[in-house]
Amino acid sequence: MIKEKALETLKIETDALQKLSSRIDDEFEAAAKAILACKGRVIVSGIGKSGHVGQKIAASLASTGTPSFFMHPAEAFHGDLGMVTQNDIVLAISNSGETNEMINILPVIRRIGAKIIAMCGRRDSTLGKNSDYFIDAGVEKEACPLGLAPTASTTAALAMGDALAMALLAARNFTEQDFAVFHPGGSLGRKLLLTVENVMRSGEDNPIIEAGRTAKEALFIMTSTGVGATSVVDAKGKFIGLVTDGDVRRCLAKGPEFLNEPVEHFMTRKPETITKDKLAASALSLMEKHQPRPITVLPVVDENGMPLGIVHLTDLLRQGVV
Repeated sequence: MIKEKALETLKIETDALQKLSSRIDDEFEAAAKAILACKGRVIVSGIGKSGHVGQKIAASLASTGTPSFFMHPAEAFHGDLGMVTQNDIVLAISNSGETNEMINILPVIRRIGAKIIAMCGRRDSTLGKNSDYFIDAGVEKEACPLGLAPTASTTAALAMGDALAMALLAARNFTEQDFAVFHPGGSLGRKLLLTVENVMRSGEDNPIIEAGRTAKEALFIMTSTGVGATSVVDAKGKFIGLVTDGDVRRCLAKGPEFLNEPVEHFMTRKPETITKDKLAASALSLMEKHQPRPITVLPVVDENGMPLGIVHLTDLLRQGVV
C-alpha cells in the first residue's frame, strides 16, 4: 500500500509536469516580456503552500537577474502593500484563483498601478479575470487521495516558476559572472570574483632576494615569511627566477658549503608567473597543470616584470578556490 501510493503520487505529478509544456504559449511569453520591460521589481505573493512556492520563485528570480521579493498577502492587507509601486509587477499565485487573502488585495494593487500576473489553474477565476497576464499552472487532479492537500498543483506552480526564471535568465543574457555577483559566498562566486590580488601575499609577506645573495640568506627569508619559496630579482629589482625550499634541500645533499653559493646558480629561471588581475581560479589551474608534481607557489609580477607578490596553494584553498 505504501509503495503503491508513493508511486501513484509520482505518476500524477509527473503527468502534471508533462502537460505544462503546452502552457508555454503566447500568454506565457507576454508575461515574460512584461517582466523584462518592468522598471520596478517582481513582487511574488501567495498564501499557504502557494506562499512557500512563491518564496522559492522570488528567490530564483532575484538570484538570476530579475529583482524580486516575496510579499505575504495577509501582511500586505495590513500595511505591506506600501512596498508595491506603480512600476512593479505582482506575480500572484493561487491554484483556485479564489484565495480570499489574494483577492482582497487586488483592488489596491490596481489602484497603485502595478501590473498583475496570475499564476493559477483557472482562467475564469476572480484572480484570472482581474489580471493583466495569465500563466496557466492548472492540474487535472491532486495526488492527495482526499483531494485536499496541494501536491500536484504546487509542483506545477514551482516548475512553472522555474521555467519563467530560466526564460528570463536567457533573455537577459545572464552569465556566470553575473550569477557570481549575486552569490559571492558560494564556490562559484569565489571562483569568478576573487582575483590574484585578493589572495596574494605582498609587502613584507612577499619574499624577495637579490640574485647575488647566498642560499643561506634565502633560507632565512623563506623561513621568516613561511612561504617556502622566494622570488629572485636582479640589481634593478626585476624578477628573474624563483628559489624554493625544495631546491635548497636538493642542493644541500652535495654538502654544507652549498649554503654560501649565490642563489642565481641554482634558481629556476623563467618559472610560471601570473599577473594580479587574473582570477584566483586561473592561478590554481596554472599550478595544477604541472603534473605529476603540481607547483605550490606562483610569483605575481606586473607588466614590467617587477615582483608584486606571491601566491601559495594554501592561500587559494583557504579562500575556497577549488
